[in-house]
Amino acid sequence: MKRSTKALSALLGYPCAELQQAAGEIRAALAGEGELGARELRALEPLLAQLAADDLYDLQERYSALFDSSGALSLHLFEHVHGESRERGQALVDLAQRYQEQGFLLEGSELPDYLPLFLEFVSFLPAREAREWLQQPAHVFAALGERLGQRGTPYAAVFGALLALARVAPDAEALAGVRGRIAAEEAKALDESWREEPVTFSAAPSPQAGSGIVQRLRAAFARPGGPA
Repeated sequence: MKRSTKALSALLGYPCAELQQAAGEIRAALAGEGELGARELRALEPLLAQLAADDLYDLQERYSALFDSSGALSLHLFEHVHGESRERGQALVDLAQRYQEQGFLLEGSELPDYLPLFLEFVSFLPAREAREWLQQPAHVFAALGERLGQRGTPYAAVFGALLALARVAPDAEALAGVRGRIAAEEAKALDESWREEPVTFSAAPSPQAGSGIVQRLRAAFARPGGPA
């Protein structure tokens, strides 16, 4: 369970050269641990192949278009549950506290509901406890996996694998709620894309490199019995 969860966390991270180089190790970790079935492993293969072979800038562009262009497919779990309401702020505080109680200290600027970070935390836990944590956002995994599948992206397979690890059927009412939020965010993004913007003349902004969670995969896989 530990290796599979850590590997899926890496696959959802922002593409970087390190992740490309580790694609083979991720494949081996997922297959070797035996937590996922043949169907889930086959479904993940197109994403692993793309990460290993495609141009890095193309990978980053596709990733940002999926997960960063709007809130519809955000990798921040609570956005799909609480939106931008006050409840989300309290939920973030509570989740950070739960991390600390388990000895998991947050570093950097990522919020505690960021899915790759959440999965990194889950990978530290004993298998039974890790599965219970994965079961709580199962409805979010299901809704995101459905929408990514409709878009034809191989990232959908990661969410199918997470549901397989959780071994629970998503709550129907909660799933419907997340589906509604995703649809509303997509409609909002479409409306904003059609909105006419005023023409301005100014110097072109300097491009900034994207950033993502740094995955220390080789060190983690070398110590399967302990935390990374």
